[in-house]
Amino acid sequence: MRRARVLTLVSLGVAWSTSLVGPGVGVLLERRPAWVVAGLVGVVLFSAACAGVLYASVTPGSARSRWDVAFLVASLLSVPLLAPVAAGRWDTWAWVGAALVGTAPVVVRRRWWVVVPVVVAVAVVVSPEPLRALVIAGGVGLGLALMHVLPVWLWDLVVQAQRGREARARLAVIEERLRFARDVHDVLGHRLTVIALKAELASRLATVDGARAGAEADGVRELAASALAELRETVHGYRTVDLDEQASAIEQVLTSAGVRCTVSIPAALPAVARELSWALREAGTNVLRHSRARWCTIDVAVGADEVRLTVANDGAAGVPGHGSGLRGLAERLERVGGTVRTGEEGGVFTLVATVRP
Repeated sequence: MRRARVLTLVSLGVAWSTSLVGPGVGVLLERRPAWVVAGLVGVVLFSAACAGVLYASVTPGSARSRWDVAFLVASLLSVPLLAPVAAGRWDTWAWVGAALVGTAPVVVRRRWWVVVPVVVAVAVVVSPEPLRALVIAGGVGLGLALMHVLPVWLWDLVVQAQRGREARARLAVIEERLRFARDVHDVLGHRLTVIALKAELASRLATVDGARAGAEADGVRELAASALAELRETVHGYRTVDLDEQASAIEQVLTSAGVRCTVSIPAALPAVARELSWALREAGTNVLRHSRARWCTIDVAVGADEVRLTVANDGAAGVPGHGSGLRGLAERLERVGGTVRTGEEGGVFTLVATVRP
């Protein structure tokens, strides 16, 4: 998104600078000092307002309404300030009108074409040569409009695509939560119902048949222990992620962030390799948050006595040498007989995590 926005701004900037060449030539051709100053003021005000509305059109959260008002005021002031500049030798305001026509689709997204005849009419009225002013304000203006509309339109498509990806991610999380809730309900619903009935029966039998009440209480305890074990198994299944699935997710995230990612994982992995998914997640987080990496490699090697994960990237300058995430990862791997170590050499940051089968 950041790169797409920068490219869009560069494209708009080129079109913006082109639209100011005409008024600038008019100021250079003007020989009366007072009108030279007035022309410079008009060009500066109009160019600044034009640049502001173009910048705000591709900048989320910017004060776009204020820039629209500033652009309207600068456009109105440009008529008395620039129309008399180089009169008879250069249609100075006709070039301003071309810039107005070119910027109108960005400022007025709907029915922008209504602005075109108004601007052209003003250009024809203030110009000593109406036909030439008509060609400049109308023809050149429509060409500038295409140069402005296409980058903004492509930027809008990028923004909509990003919002769509975020919406899909949110839906995936919601669906996973619903599935987890259904599984927990299936696991505990029946068990808790039986436990409640047996507990009520044990309570009623406590005063009339102590032995049977004790037996029912033992049944409640066994059911509760069984339900707890099934719940732990269910939650453990959700918390544990396969290493290849985690690597695929990290690869997609890094690629979308502009980091060239290479993944090498064997097809057959021992069950203990799942513990390395936490190390891979921490390494991917470090690449995204703490560095400006351009490439990243993820390699998993299965040996006779250990499974090794190696994650390397060229963003070492921004990666902290030791953090709470790495400490927590080291403690987790230590419980299963694993290790984790990090290092930096030649601008490359490397994380190596191992577990024993």
